[in-house]
Amino acid sequence: MMLATRFRSIRQNMFTAAAFSTQSIDSNDSPPHRFKYDAPWLHYSNQSHPDVMNFINGSFQPPADATRLTSSSYIECRDPSTNKVLSYVPESSIKDDTSTTPSSLEQAVTAAKEAYPSWSSTPVQTRQRLFLEYAHFLHKKEVREEIAYWITLENGKTMADAMGDVWRGLEVVEAATRVGNDMMGDSLQNLSSGLDTISYRVPLGVCAGIAPFNFPAMIPLWMAPLALATGNTYVLKPSEKTPSATMLLASYLHDLGLPPGVLNVVNGSRDTVDEILTHPDIKAISFVGSNSAGEYIHDVGSKNGKRVQANLGAKNHATILMDDADRASTIKAIVGAAFGAAGQRCMALSVIILVGDMSESQGWIDDVVEEGKKLKVGNGFQDGVDVGPLISKEATERAERIIQSSIDEGATCRLDGRGVVVD
Repeated sequence: MMLATRFRSIRQNMFTAAAFSTQSIDSNDSPPHRFKYDAPWLHYSNQSHPDVMNFINGSFQPPADATRLTSSSYIECRDPSTNKVLSYVPESSIKDDTSTTPSSLEQAVTAAKEAYPSWSSTPVQTRQRLFLEYAHFLHKKEVREEIAYWITLENGKTMADAMGDVWRGLEVVEAATRVGNDMMGDSLQNLSSGLDTISYRVPLGVCAGIAPFNFPAMIPLWMAPLALATGNTYVLKPSEKTPSATMLLASYLHDLGLPPGVLNVVNGSRDTVDEILTHPDIKAISFVGSNSAGEYIHDVGSKNGKRVQANLGAKNHATILMDDADRASTIKAIVGAAFGAAGQRCMALSVIILVGDMSESQGWIDDVVEEGKKLKVGNGFQDGVDVGPLISKEATERAERIIQSSIDEGATCRLDGRGVVVD
């Protein structure tokens, strides 16, 4: 079987900051990374680090009209644990009116549009059955470990967190295996004399997803499987910081029998997003990410006649009734929610409200600090590491600015994670 070849190879009284390597590294001098697994989406040209290809019409393809891409058209994908360049990610949108070659995004949308008539007329049972096979495949531990490897390498989260990332996405794939009931319409006889009414639920056409860096497997699996199972075709843009997990997931599904063009993956940043938002053949867009990006995507996409669902900027505030809560288990839950995934998730705990005796609350804070001190910061591949790096040097600097401004405004920093030295 083809797939067998893949296995060869915070403004509150406590603060912490996950470490990020700030060593100065010349990306042009650092040697290319030796990857644990085959990566057919990486293209090695004359430069020392590979380019990330797109997945269009069932195959990995270099960016369209690549000779016109300048160095500014490529984004560095770095290992957050070392700050070393892993690969270069191209923009899939070419802003060049003199070019006669369609952009990679245009090619992906065309492939999805051409695949739509056949895929949308495929019986829902057949589409469900494919995702049943996909779910069964993703249940294999070695498959999830391969996906988790790329998540940890590009995102920095621990392998345990990365495995959970895949598992949560798998749960949505399982939901796609029973989507037939959700596709049922309604009927009502004799609504009026000689009049019956019948409604149908039909796919929209070409849809698109714009995914963030913090859950490179889970959120793409939130988006594409349900859209595909209901008969749509799809163009997915992963984060330029974490492209590989999405590439792997798409190729897996294609190898299991998804027809070419039904699912396409394009890379890039804002230019590619802008072309998605304005492309006339894209009917609907899903987005998960920050407030500012989500508001922009919802505004521009809606103005261009698209259905847009944007999940953005969630926050998790905990109210603890001290007299009622089991103290030990609650302390562990607080620390996990606050510092897990280095706080880089929409439900990261940023505020705790302790309800009860004020004198008792200080003991709770002391316990949280002591539990937090037990967390080990380091490379996500290392055994025993609890907290991996933040995604980038800029993210670390932002977190440190927030901590310092909070201290300047009167907060007490009980647990300071700034300047952590990682072995």
